[in-house]
Amino acid sequence: MIVKGDSVTFNGAGYSLDGNGAQYWDGLGGSGGKTKPAPLLRINHSGTFKDTIILNSPARGVAIGGAGLVVDTVTVDNSAGDALGKNTDGFDVSSDGPLTIQNSKVHGQDDCLAINRGNDITFTSNTCTGPTHGISIGSISSSTTVSNIVISKNTVTGAVVGLRIKTDAVATGSTVNGVTYTDNVLTGITKYGVFVDQSYPATLGTPGTGVVIEDIIFSGTNTVSVGSSAYRLEINCGSTTSCPGTWNLAGLDITGGKAGVVKNVAVAGGTY
Repeated sequence: MIVKGDSVTFNGAGYSLDGNGAQYWDGLGGSGGKTKPAPLLRINHSGTFKDTIILNSPARGVAIGGAGLVVDTVTVDNSAGDALGKNTDGFDVSSDGPLTIQNSKVHGQDDCLAINRGNDITFTSNTCTGPTHGISIGSISSSTTVSNIVISKNTVTGAVVGLRIKTDAVATGSTVNGVTYTDNVLTGITKYGVFVDQSYPATLGTPGTGVVIEDIIFSGTNTVSVGSSAYRLEINCGSTTSCPGTWNLAGLDITGGKAGVVKNVAVAGGTY
């Protein structure tokens, strides 16, 4: 389903769009098995999109490309896919902004939010549950810009990863600039509380240096609680030129789990 146009007001009035994901889920996601239609919903308009329930997406749930858009009170519910669902991102964003996603809920088995490209994007007062990969920027490929991002007042529960930035190891000519995390609450994180990795698609592999990540700020109080086998903070930067400056972690408090490695970046403040 695609919604597009200018200055559109879409009010779903609480009705559901059901993708019958159980017919497709096979534990393989987009890597094989059954062909899975995705996304279930594409929003490419300005205006507002609100009060709609997205159920059982075979893979990605909602792709957003619209600018001048507010997405409000949208639920993406793939809880029935916890056993076999994969690549069931809640919101996939590639938007030139301004874009606000607020008061919404995601239960899935991949990113709650994935910002792949765009600027002037706010993700606020949302709830992410289930074995998601949390609130993510990336993966970032070549010739891509992500800037002026605000992640605030969200709740993440039971995710594999809490807050993440991931960039392709071979990417060049890209930037992630001006990301602010404020007053987020994350509990029950099972693998990484806060995770920045420049080696995608590997995990903690040899990082690239072709994506510059800078001006990362944790303000207010961001509390992250991780499980006993999880890592609190893991940063895998390719060099201090790809992760320049000093990242401000003053508003970050991570408890539980084990200490990770902070590589090739200067950080200040915070408890982790």
